[in-house]
Amino acid sequence: MNVAGSGDCAAQGAAFSLHRVPQNINSLTMAMGELKRVYQDLKVRVEREEKLQKMMCTTEVDTWFSSVEDMEKEVNQLLAKINLEIEKKCLGSCCLTNCRPSYKLGKMIREKAAAVAELQSRADHFYKVAVPSIRPAVDDREMPMKKPGALDLLFDMVLRWLDDEVGSIGIYGIGGVGKTTLLKKIYDWVFARNSEYDVLIWVDVSDSVVMEKVQEQILSQLDIPDYKWNYMTLEEKAVEIYNVLKTKKFLLFLDDMWKPLHLLEVGIPLPNNQNKSKVVLTTRSQQVCLQMEVQKMVQVECLGEEEAFALSSSQVGEDTLNSHPEILRLAKIVAQECKGLPLALITLGQTMAGKRNLQDWQRVEQQLKHNQSIPSGKEEPVFRLLKLSYDALGDENIKSCFLYCSLFPDEICCDQLVELWIGEGFLGEFDHIHEARNQVGDIIRRLQLASLLMDGMSEKYVRMHDLVRDATLRIASERKKEFVVQQEQVVMIKADQVEKWKEAQRISLWDCSVEELKESPSFLNLETLMVSCKLMSFPSGLFGYMPIIRVLNLSKNFELIELPMEVDRLASLQYLNLSYTQIVKLPNQLEKLSKLRCLILDEMHLLRVLPRQLISKLSSLQLFSIFNSMVAHGDCKVLLKELECLTNLTEISISLKRALPTQALFNSYKLRRIIRRLTLQDCTGMTFVQLSPHVEMLEISACSELRFVKISAEKEGPCDMVHQNLPSQQYFCNLREVEIVLCSRLSNLTWLAHAQNLVSLVVRNCQSLEEVIGEGGGVSEIEQDLDVFSRLETLHLWSLPELKSICGRPLPFPFLREFDVRFCPSLRKLPFDSHTSTSKNLWKIKGEKEWWDGLVWEDQNSAKNSLSPYFVPVLL
Repeated sequence: MNVAGSGDCAAQGAAFSLHRVPQNINSLTMAMGELKRVYQDLKVRVEREEKLQKMMCTTEVDTWFSSVEDMEKEVNQLLAKINLEIEKKCLGSCCLTNCRPSYKLGKMIREKAAAVAELQSRADHFYKVAVPSIRPAVDDREMPMKKPGALDLLFDMVLRWLDDEVGSIGIYGIGGVGKTTLLKKIYDWVFARNSEYDVLIWVDVSDSVVMEKVQEQILSQLDIPDYKWNYMTLEEKAVEIYNVLKTKKFLLFLDDMWKPLHLLEVGIPLPNNQNKSKVVLTTRSQQVCLQMEVQKMVQVECLGEEEAFALSSSQVGEDTLNSHPEILRLAKIVAQECKGLPLALITLGQTMAGKRNLQDWQRVEQQLKHNQSIPSGKEEPVFRLLKLSYDALGDENIKSCFLYCSLFPDEICCDQLVELWIGEGFLGEFDHIHEARNQVGDIIRRLQLASLLMDGMSEKYVRMHDLVRDATLRIASERKKEFVVQQEQVVMIKADQVEKWKEAQRISLWDCSVEELKESPSFLNLETLMVSCKLMSFPSGLFGYMPIIRVLNLSKNFELIELPMEVDRLASLQYLNLSYTQIVKLPNQLEKLSKLRCLILDEMHLLRVLPRQLISKLSSLQLFSIFNSMVAHGDCKVLLKELECLTNLTEISISLKRALPTQALFNSYKLRRIIRRLTLQDCTGMTFVQLSPHVEMLEISACSELRFVKISAEKEGPCDMVHQNLPSQQYFCNLREVEIVLCSRLSNLTWLAHAQNLVSLVVRNCQSLEEVIGEGGGVSEIEQDLDVFSRLETLHLWSLPELKSICGRPLPFPFLREFDVRFCPSLRKLPFDSHTSTSKNLWKIKGEKEWWDGLVWEDQNSAKNSLSPYFVPVLL
């Protein structure tokens, strides 16, 4: 027997199993996500019947709910074990001493995924979820089934106030105590049952009340066209908001207020008994509640010892707590150090999840108890625990990425982090930008699991709690990495203050003004400069004193008209963003930036000149974006040829006007397969569009002869050839957003059936469009194999006079939030049935009342009745 050979064989088998672990993890995560979706849908269904029909949940369904909750905890604990295994570097390296436990872990993942799937399948047999109540009709909030927590009691109290027609409610308490969590819980509860309010509005106010930002957030949630809004003064915007809201019953959520907000100045009608509208706000200061003259207010206090330990334990996991008798005792001591702050308790729990080594717990206890250099204070536990969570990240690159997030004052765009971190060198080497995006996604998820980042307003964004940001800046300072972050509350930054920043490693300035600098200060340590201010120009010679800068972000300096000529002195620069500036011409000196990897020129509506041979000389360029900029409206064939010469280029976003440059783009095998975002406009004579599977955003307007869209080759060859090994489900697997306007020859958009991850679809003014998903062209295959619109959140159909069908069969639309139909007189039937309304995400269906009343339904009583509460008539 060849012993060495047997060992190799075993290692290869283990390695093969380990190679499949990431795939198995992904399968488990997706299965758990789907189970939670079914859980939430059933919850909404049960609660609706309990409230409206005075019924109660069946024992079978209630037991299933408990099983799902237990399963979620078990899955989270298993994922924590996986993270621990990854930290030990067992996965992916397959040393023989560690392969066996990792193989066992892989088996556990598969078994848990099967258990999740089995639990979900049981939900298919719940034909009845509630039965007539045999107890007196008592509000569940008056007689809870289990001992409620403090936050549950406050939640019930606020809901009672809303029911009692209290017009304004204030929620106050120290940072990290759970005010935003409570407000979101109230919002979600109202959202899931919203048949009472015409509109729900959520505004993140933050510590600097900027009227325009508040108005912008309200705009995004009202039916006010951008073109009408963009050229208004603040006063005109207030009048517009007021005119819309005065006819509606609204519920306004104002989160994180640091000082009073004058509602009428923003344009918000004051709540009263006539309009029945309401306002709920959160703040750290009771004084703000008094100044806002709220009718009711409540304080969110720190948790008691028992409830605090329960919250911490739910994050750590029972397996970890029970793994050693001493760990349970230490866990209670460590939880006490959090002083009842939920943010601190959650951060602690996530940090210690899966840690069964007694020494880890002893070390944490000592660090928390005996660090005399840390001053006392109610919010101080947050810093100490964040420091522990930061140290637990291990990998220095991930630590740098976490610290970097503190440079942003509000929402953080995940796509922008990809580009910035490429420029900073955090992501190392990669063959394609897709790999970098996946890597950033993994880092963000890891920071979210550690409760260091939170979800943003959509999946494209994340955010950092303000306490976490303060602590992060302090950590950076202790590491001798000086970060300068200035936000809106600083009206004018004085020149002598800028002089004090000479040692700074990273500087970010947001929505503030900088006093004119008479002399150029020296920034010898500066690696990152992000300026989004009222900046018109730079002092002469400034760029000559930044020898090691890697990232320069000047986007949204709306008054910036030129770059200084000495930009060529930025020899180390790897990222340059000039989006939303008023620059007309790029200087020739940019060609000297031989290390530049990302160049972003989006929304530059005055940019008319790109010097010839400038782009082709940027030999290190990997990402180039010139989306919705004026220069792309001309003859871009020269620009496309220059891009084709760049050997390192792996991603472009571009807007093209006219057919010739568009055809040149489609004829280039290299360029068409690296397009990420694409806008086509006024392409006369263009009859078809061919897309790469990598396209994420597509906008087509005024292409009057366009008839169809098709997939392009994934290997070099004829343009209409599809790679034979590419499954139909992957044709447009990355496509997220589509907008098609003024394309008069299009008769259907059946190709969108292959865009299974589509999130937003907007179609307007297409005179010949008869179907969205057509019945011809292989629709039977589509019906059998494809989940049509299974991720769609927004569907807008406007001015489509011939549109008769969206799809020939009912679709579940599990994630649909908003469905808006206007001027579509021939659309008499919708692809909805009674199951559509069970989605927890559905918010509103908008259209003309006459159109809605004239719709034909297959199950008239069931579907229409269940969907009618979501219908909002529009005034045309």
